[in-house]
Amino acid sequence: MESLRIYGGHYAELSRRFAAWLGLHSTDATAVLEIAAAEERGTPLSPARLSERISLSTGATTALLNRLEAAGHITRTREHSDRRIVTLRSGAHIQERADEFFGPLAHRLDTEMSPYPPQLLEQFEQFMAGLNATMDAHLAERNPGTPVPPGILWDRRR
Repeated sequence: MESLRIYGGHYAELSRRFAAWLGLHSTDATAVLEIAAAEERGTPLSPARLSERISLSTGATTALLNRLEAAGHITRTREHSDRRIVTLRSGAHIQERADEFFGPLAHRLDTEMSPYPPQLLEQFEQFMAGLNATMDAHLAERNPGTPVPPGILWDRRR
């Protein structure tokens, strides 16, 4: 568990540095990353779902989305048959910038994991999924009305 705590600290620091590198507030950068990651998974976010993921009120999320859209970091589209549903998409340059920033780390992580057999890595993914589900359940029981902070909420659709 200590190693996971240390990894969490590293992840938080990496996120902070990415935000500074983009010239964004950390909450704005977190939102951009959440939007891009959801899009990459094929499950783009709505503003309401983003609000839950980053623990902001709907009003604060709207202000954040207005800033990100004005800067060209995201777009809001109406792709659903129900035209009231808004879909969030990352701006064209965001994936490029994220790849530039995180690419060297991804390469290092690939190298670090390469000696391990795929079956072991699959077991590790299952282990982490179980830990995250347990944490989600505990957090929901402790304060069921409060959204779970970013980086903690496990997306069970993955």
